[in-house]
Amino acid sequence: MREHKSISIADQIFEQLEHDILSGKYARGETLSELRLSNELGVSRTPVREAIRRLEQENILEESGRGMIVVGITHEDMMDMYEIRMEVESLAARRAAERITDAELKEMRNILDLQQFYAGKGGVDSSNQIRNLDSQFHDLLYRCSGSKIYYNVLHSLHKKITKFRMASVSRQSRAKKSIEEHEAIYEALAAHDGDRAYAAAVQHMNNARDSMAGMEL
Repeated sequence: MREHKSISIADQIFEQLEHDILSGKYARGETLSELRLSNELGVSRTPVREAIRRLEQENILEESGRGMIVVGITHEDMMDMYEIRMEVESLAARRAAERITDAELKEMRNILDLQQFYAGKGGVDSSNQIRNLDSQFHDLLYRCSGSKIYYNVLHSLHKKITKFRMASVSRQSRAKKSIEEHEAIYEALAAHDGDRAYAAAVQHMNNARDSMAGMEL
């Protein structure tokens, strides 16, 4: 990893560490030091220090006096996030139904077709593809709301439950059901029916939350 600009490399390190923590590479309670992370990532300690500071602000890392402790996202945090998403994402879907363009609908249709394709294949690689496409679907939905505030809030929440989403999508029955729920949202958006889009998003969030309610990672 080459350093061109301090801020640029710090952003890259932040994104990498955030993903590694939220996906479970670094376990809750694990101690991380600047030196260790600098060696693992092959960069100087300066961008690592900045990334750690930002992760601490996000309450993903916590200073212990012996180094930074991984806080991560707990099961309770995840359930709280789904409650928030249920309220906010449904409103974003309603807005998106009013604003979505034909080009955006085509992009969403392509994402759904790929989800269906990989759901039919099965296997670990397909699960990873479905998860990535799930992120693309929701990211596009947030963008179509036309609100930077909605996008930033929802994008952050969706990213923070990465580990739980990884576990959920690995169950083929839930993956297929989730795609069906995406289809319902898409159909409401294509019809520019805000109330229907709102209801479909609520149902999707409710089912996703329920599927993870008993999941402990």
